[in-house]
Amino acid sequence: MEQPQPQQHLLHFSHSNHPLAFKQDARGEATCCGCQESVYGPTYYCKECSLGWFWWRPQYVHHKSCAELSLGLHHPLHPIHPLILFDGKTHYPEEEHKQKTKCQVCNESRGQYTYRCYRCDFNLHATCASLPPTIQSSQVHHHPLTPFWKWMSFTCDLCGKRVEGIPNQCALCSYCIHNTCASLPRTLQVLYHWHPLHLIHSSLEVELHQSDSRFCQLCAQKVNTNFGFYYCSRCDFVAHLGCAADYRNRDNKNLLELKEGENEDSELDQSVNSLAYEVKNIKLGEDGTKIATEIQHFSHEHELKLSDDEVLNNEKCNGCKPCAFSLNIPCSLISDILIHHGHEHQLLLSSIKSKHNCSCCDSKISPIFRCTTCDFALDFKCATLPQTARYKQHEHSFTLCYTAEDDSGEYYCHICEEERNPKHWFYYCENCDYPAHTKCILGEDPNLM
Repeated sequence: MEQPQPQQHLLHFSHSNHPLAFKQDARGEATCCGCQESVYGPTYYCKECSLGWFWWRPQYVHHKSCAELSLGLHHPLHPIHPLILFDGKTHYPEEEHKQKTKCQVCNESRGQYTYRCYRCDFNLHATCASLPPTIQSSQVHHHPLTPFWKWMSFTCDLCGKRVEGIPNQCALCSYCIHNTCASLPRTLQVLYHWHPLHLIHSSLEVELHQSDSRFCQLCAQKVNTNFGFYYCSRCDFVAHLGCAADYRNRDNKNLLELKEGENEDSELDQSVNSLAYEVKNIKLGEDGTKIATEIQHFSHEHELKLSDDEVLNNEKCNGCKPCAFSLNIPCSLISDILIHHGHEHQLLLSSIKSKHNCSCCDSKISPIFRCTTCDFALDFKCATLPQTARYKQHEHSFTLCYTAEDDSGEYYCHICEEERNPKHWFYYCENCDYPAHTKCILGEDPNLM
């Protein structure tokens, strides 16, 4: 049976000035007015208000499915009144806007098309209202999950959090999870780690190397392994569900390379691999020393090649020719788990933005090493400071110090003669009682020297 052909022009309530034109296979960089997601495939847009699909951003763009949404809806979550479709342009006083536009399913307020009952201030995003009556293909559970169409407070069996929303229940085993967890992928790839992470429902599924306490290696906060988490068995890498699934930490490009059905955990490798890189190619030096000329570093998706070229002073230490990514040798040697002489606790490399700046220089940078026990944080530059250094014609070497040299309350750099922060690390010549800023001894970018 032939599929009905879509209308070539559509009168839409969101744009009464012109009809929307149909395009079979859109690939422009535009956002759908209905769901606020990128448009691909069959699309409606206003040709009159756009200068051209490729030369200017098209206007009033909709996925075909979003443009053809019903203007009215009867929904089991609000059976007493019909719901009317609105385009999200209704404005309320600032103190009321978020509460009056919050969706009853996802509990969020955003500029999507929304089905609304004005009598009851009841809202459903169009995308939430169209959720299937049964989730057949959820990757977090092996049975179908059925939404229980009632807003309630409950504990999610996957993440262990007390949440408010619509529970998704399994009729066979009474498993109950909220919408966010129901949509999690079974396998994903995160930045700063080169292996896929697999969804684990509890520590009973895998033999963890540390049975007492585990920390998320993205945010450096404790993980309750009695509930779900993401895990790499090769590296004993653990991450919170929310941290790994956060779009800011996801490496979606690498995810496309994962084969369907591939399971990295089928053969558990219980040896902890905390190396920062994997050697891909080596050469022998003149004295027979092995030199790594090509590595795969956890911080970057492409393989990095050793270069003899000097890094220019205006370039960042971040090589990789496809994307101009460079990483100096001291930084490349640091693992995502760090034990440093300047701090008593273990540090984990975290890509989550933190309110804590580097404790040693006050820089605000991400990723940063964070303490799993206290608020201490350490950036890459401070983590790679040499323990000893020399300065011009000074006859003695300087030693890196982590605490103030005395309790005088007055601390200055003897090179620039400016005041020093007593909480920051500094270099000190004990023979001459000669303290100095690290930048005065090594320069602003010590790793580029």
